[in-house]
Amino acid sequence: MRWGDMDAYGHINNVQIVRILEEARIAAFGPPRGAGQPGVEPVVSLFNDLPEGTMALVVDHKIRYVRTLEYRNVPAKVQVWIGAVKGASFDIHYRIKDPVTGEDCVKASSHLAFVDNSTGQVRRLTPLQKERLGPYVQ
Repeated sequence: MRWGDMDAYGHINNVQIVRILEEARIAAFGPPRGAGQPGVEPVVSLFNDLPEGTMALVVDHKIRYVRTLEYRNVPAKVQVWIGAVKGASFDIHYRIKDPVTGEDCVKASSHLAFVDNSTGQVRRLTPLQKERLGPYVQ
């Protein structure tokens, strides 16, 4: 957490919560193709191994603020797992915990789809993509 992530009440601002979710998603599944420096291997290489011309797009976010996440000078703990895997989309679930108390502060999910960059059409998940997601489905 950064000092600038706080709102006027000393809580982490809701916009910054979405950033924390994004950072957890990228750490777990990799950056989009061509982004960032090579050499940092994600837990599951999913987004940086997409076919040329494919984008991984967030379709929907759902965020439930269970309790306020107070500013701490230590990183928040974020759990990430895969939910429903469908033909052309899947869900990523998150739980953000207070790093000091261990209490749940945020429960969230992102619905993602792979999209053809030139046509804008949704692409079906390949068997390999489904296989890579499989061990992380809960």
